[in-house]
Amino acid sequence: MHSNSERGGARRPVNRRGLRVVSTVAAVGALAAGMALVVTTSASAATTLGASAAERGRYFGAAVAANKLSDNTYVTILNREFNSVTPENEMKIDATEPQQGVFTFANADRIVNHARGRGMQVRGHTLAWHSQQPGWMQNMSGTALRAAMLNHVTQVATHYRGQIHSWDVVNEAFADGSSGARRDSNLQRTGNDWIEAAFRAARAADPGAKLCYNDYNTDDWTHAKTQAVYNLVRDFKTRGVPIDCVGLQSHFNPNSPYPGNYRTTLSSFAALGVDVQITELDIEGSGTTQANTYRNVVNDCLAVARCTGITVWGIRDTDSWRASGTPLLFDGNGNKKPAYDATLAALNGGTPPPTTPPTTTPPPTTPPPGGAGCTASVSLNSWNGGFVATVRVTAGSSGTNSWAVTLTLPSGAAVTNTWNAQASGNTGTVRFANVAYNGRVAPGQSTEFGFQGTGSGTGLNPTCTAG
Repeated sequence: MHSNSERGGARRPVNRRGLRVVSTVAAVGALAAGMALVVTTSASAATTLGASAAERGRYFGAAVAANKLSDNTYVTILNREFNSVTPENEMKIDATEPQQGVFTFANADRIVNHARGRGMQVRGHTLAWHSQQPGWMQNMSGTALRAAMLNHVTQVATHYRGQIHSWDVVNEAFADGSSGARRDSNLQRTGNDWIEAAFRAARAADPGAKLCYNDYNTDDWTHAKTQAVYNLVRDFKTRGVPIDCVGLQSHFNPNSPYPGNYRTTLSSFAALGVDVQITELDIEGSGTTQANTYRNVVNDCLAVARCTGITVWGIRDTDSWRASGTPLLFDGNGNKKPAYDATLAALNGGTPPPTTPPTTTPPPTTPPPGGAGCTASVSLNSWNGGFVATVRVTAGSSGTNSWAVTLTLPSGAAVTNTWNAQASGNTGTVRFANVAYNGRVAPGQSTEFGFQGTGSGTGLNPTCTAG
């Protein structure tokens, strides 16, 4: 959490001993107000968030502050409910290297030891970030700053080697707005490859940890910032840059509401071959509206196999960086809210992972669709003036080594962005061909690509040819 809303909101600075860098973002996008909250449990249902998530092969975590580990109510909830922990501020640059070359880990170690001693996993947050830098780093630039950043990544990741499940290696490197550009920062000015350099240094220092890119306002699939992060991850995967996961902060409020295409965002990142983690969830609001949105987020994560966990940014409303918006699952006294009940019910309604590895599907008794070729189908997410199309390519009885999909756009429509495919043309008849990692599709199996367009996407009728 550290977000300045893409739709407005000014930061107010905070030091590492108190709250995080904050924004004025405020409460939740909702379902219909008349929708009733229904909580169902069974005799065998798990009774805590972490236990239920674990039954579904996932984690459910919380951001934790070291100075609250002496608060009995806080610790009781933490130990009972969660199976993952993220230090709020204690692993950030100003906390771990307050003077150049002088590292301090006491507060972060306290959180790590508390978590690991109770069987919880730990998310490391964060190794490289433009914000909450100590003064010495703020005053650096160029090659000196690059060297200092890489040394910081190496030293901190090495200190915690083997103890961290996932690192937020780089945090918030893209600008808000419609440009899709990198954020202007002292780190960015060291060269456009600074993110790649940080990931490579983190892999060398802690090869067993998952390496994540983490950002805010990347929840809505149609936003330029989301697409920019997607393109970064796709580029890294194509070139072999070590990246294992993407973190969506998901701070929801009226200015940044829960988007209806959130599941599309999760599944699209996952299709690149990375895990997706909801890293800093909080949803301003109260009552049924807030509960329904928490339920939606959990259901969306459970629907995507590579959405591996959820972290709420704090435990009680009074612990939140946005306390006035009451955005968490427990009230200030530690009581469970309707949002907690909805979250647990959604987790308990999920499908457990298979107990044994899946076996190869036997040959079907009837030929897969498309005979020896392939078929394509399209689903649309439309709004006034634009759309996102998701195209599913299904291989026929011979499978594919390559494929291409051709479709004709309605008059006035144009393709503006494409993922998981290469587009030839952007108006009229457009051809989409596979990219390096998704051309080979087994018989009867499917892969997906997508594109964003202006105008209307109605009436699309794709045809598929297999190589």
